[in-house]
Order: sequence, then structure tokens, then C-alpha cells
Amino acid sequence: MKFFLTFLLFIIPALAIELITPIPEQIPYDKEKAILGKKLYMDTSLSKDKKVSCNSCHDLNSFGVDNKTFSTGINGIVDEPFHTPTNFNAVFNLSQFWRGNAKDLKEQAKHPLLNPKEMGLSNENEVIEIVKSNPHYKKEFEKLYGEVSFDNIADSLAEFQKTLLTPNSPFDRYLKGDKNAISEQAKRGYEAFVSNGCIACHQGQNIGGNMYQKMGVFVPYDNGTNWQGRFEITKDPNDKFVVKVPSLRNIAKTAPYFHDGSMPTLDACVQFMAYYQLGKFLEQDVVDDIVAFLNSLTGEYHDPLK
Repeated sequence: MKFFLTFLLFIIPALAIELITPIPEQIPYDKEKAILGKKLYMDTSLSKDKKVSCNSCHDLNSFGVDNKTFSTGINGIVDEPFHTPTNFNAVFNLSQFWRGNAKDLKEQAKHPLLNPKEMGLSNENEVIEIVKSNPHYKKEFEKLYGEVSFDNIADSLAEFQKTLLTPNSPFDRYLKGDKNAISEQAKRGYEAFVSNGCIACHQGQNIGGNMYQKMGVFVPYDNGTNWQGRFEITKDPNDKFVVKVPSLRNIAKTAPYFHDGSMPTLDACVQFMAYYQLGKFLEQDVVDDIVAFLNSLTGEYHDPLK
């Protein structure tokens, strides 16, 4: 693993301009199903205590997060040990959740509904009966899908989440040719981001989300818990302490950081990632430059369903 990363640090700089690409303004989705999915997304009746919705943890007004170390589910239960990741631009990820235990948005949408720490419904039939009891939902599902089923409920939620894109960040505009879209400090930060090897993992149109990586490549990471990362899903010893690399889009808006929500600020996050993942210490001016670059990754969210 260390050899692989070291190799990447040498070849990536020459390729960097091609490894980060702007995200599209939109992608194909079914608008009627997405409108229905949005209603479900905002609906607290789909939780055991009738107080929690998808939006409770993935707030549309906060770039798809709640800015808490750990989210709060039904009956005030704290959903440890994983910090809630943003679902903005999540359609571009290779999988969903930190450990990749859902292959796509549709599969992901099923988990919170039945998770006893999140929305806490007992089983698929309970979800279906709640949806059927709403005449509007029942009519819309029969019109769009033919029936109310757990699979169709998840599909409508997934169609809605396809609309959660944040294009047109300053850095996207910079990549498209507007050289004044970001500051000189942000340009230095991008160069430092590349030359120091951050781009070895944070790349592609989502600037992350397209690979798994061990947390603590050069220095073992210990947050005092018994978590074992993706190994808990795959049981492959090579997956111990491995998590999905998060997207850096809108990263300035989605604190706190890391899979465990343990890092409160971007500058601390950059320094700690350099230490754990790259085995180096960065001077403060370099950290400040990289943070300026990261701030240029905040895009624009415009709800196309309004």
C-alpha cells in the first residue's frame, strides 16, 4: 500500500489536470418519481417516533449534512460510530456509506428506514403500510410504479437524490477556463494539493468517493473505538481500517470531518491527513493554501423540483 501511494505521488502531478473534472449541471432522472421521493425524504411519519426524516440528518439547507459529530435518530438515540456523510453529489460515488455497504443510492435509501438508530421502523411491511395509509402517496405510487413496494419506495428516494448536485463551484469554473474564478492562494493550494499527494485519493469529478483507502497508511489511526472499517462488511483482512474516500466537494460546509467526525476544522483536517495518510508534516502556510483551495470547491445547489 505504501509503495503504491509513493508511486502515485510521482506520476499524479503530471496527470492532475485530467484527474479532477467539473461535475455536470444535471444528470438524467425521472422528475415525477423524484418529486414523490422528495416528499418521502422530508416526511417524519416514516420513522418510529414520527420525529425523524431523511432530511433530519441530510439537511438540504446544509449541503446534505447536520454538522454534528454523530447524528441523532429516533428517541434521541445517537447514531455512533460513523459520522453522517453528505448525500450531495453522492450519485457519483462508487458505493454508499463509509464502508461501502450499499452499492447505489437505491440500496442506500433502504438502510436508514430500518436502522434502529436512525428511523427505526421494524420491517419492510411497516414502511409499506405507512406509505399506503397516505392517499396521495398511494395514488402516486400506483400511477408511477403500479404498486407500493419497499423497492419502489427506495427507488423514488434514489431518483430524488440524483437531483442533489452542486455544480459551478469556483474551482469548476477555473477548470473550465476562467482563470480568475479562484484566488492566487487557492491556485497555490491546488498545486500543493497535487504535489503533496492529496490527489492520489481525492480525484475524479467528485474529488473523492471513487475508491477505498486505509485510514492510517503511514501512521496507525486509533480513535479509541473497536471499529474495523470495511472489514466489518467484507471480512477480508485487507479491508481492516479501510473506508471509502469522501468527496471534497462542499467540504468547507460539511464539518466536522473524518469517518468518526473527530476533526472540527479544515486546517486541522489537512494537517492530520498529511500525517496519517502521507507520513509528512506540512508548514502552516501550505496548509492555509490548501484550505483556500478546498474553499473553492463549494458549489451551487438549486432545487430543480421547485
